[in-house]
Amino acid sequence: MSFAVKVLCAAALSAVSLGAVAVAAPSPSPVLIENRPLSQRPTLMILGSVHLGNPHRDLHDPSVDDVLAPERQRQIGRVVDAMATWKPTHIAVEWGHKNQVKLDKQYDDYLAGKYVLAADEIDQLAFKLGKKLGLKRIDAVDWNEDAPGPDDAYDWEKGAKIGHQEARFAALRDPARDREVTALVHDHTVAGFLRAVNAPKYLADSNRVYYDLALLGDAQNNPGAMWVGYWHARNLNILDNLIRLDAKPSDRVLLIIGAGHAYLLNEYAADSHAFRVVRPDAWLAKADKPTRKAVR
Repeated sequence: MSFAVKVLCAAALSAVSLGAVAVAAPSPSPVLIENRPLSQRPTLMILGSVHLGNPHRDLHDPSVDDVLAPERQRQIGRVVDAMATWKPTHIAVEWGHKNQVKLDKQYDDYLAGKYVLAADEIDQLAFKLGKKLGLKRIDAVDWNEDAPGPDDAYDWEKGAKIGHQEARFAALRDPARDREVTALVHDHTVAGFLRAVNAPKYLADSNRVYYDLALLGDAQNNPGAMWVGYWHARNLNILDNLIRLDAKPSDRVLLIIGAGHAYLLNEYAADSHAFRVVRPDAWLAKADKPTRKAVR
């Protein structure tokens, strides 16, 4: 056999080999979230809360009475007991995803009796519930990184001046908004005000404020719209972190987070087909009592 024929035969054999590889069954590609059937979706419950520790870092900043007081502690205990009947397999919280190690340390210390719970919803609800359920970990899923570009691009107070929207800005910052939520908290049990701030109408009404925020600027320079875009990006990152928990279809994920996030996250989770979404009202109702007199 001549050298040329040998080369041609070798080339033909190579082609056959490549063809065999080409027709072999390809590795299965990841299933797109949008195509996930309902039966394959983990269940997600979002428990929105006012910030129990009064951190004073939100657009609206209601005041919460001392949740470490004995009566509030009894009410929190009833909420924890009621939520435990849902039997979440994961509890996720508004804690920076990058700081999971710090959260692990704090939770481990609590389980070991070396950490005194603070007056916030992560400690009072997530940690207590996690311990009751025997969970080894609480998942940090928040994302609150710096937005791209200069800070001025997101300064919606400056945007109000640019767009001559001072009246709109004043209406958005009306202290009466905070007083309404403060009264709601003050006049209800913990389960009662949690039910109120997780009601679909309440969440939708609260979310509607962002459309007015988006108008704080003008057609050329609109910091309000930029900030609202960042707010959506933050919540999409939170959703991504929830998906990355890689929960099984049989899992139940409870997210405890500021109520301002709940509307978007409920919508994103359902619309994306990432989760089967359930609301917390039926479980909170187990812990609720009628409106009571203000706690002193």
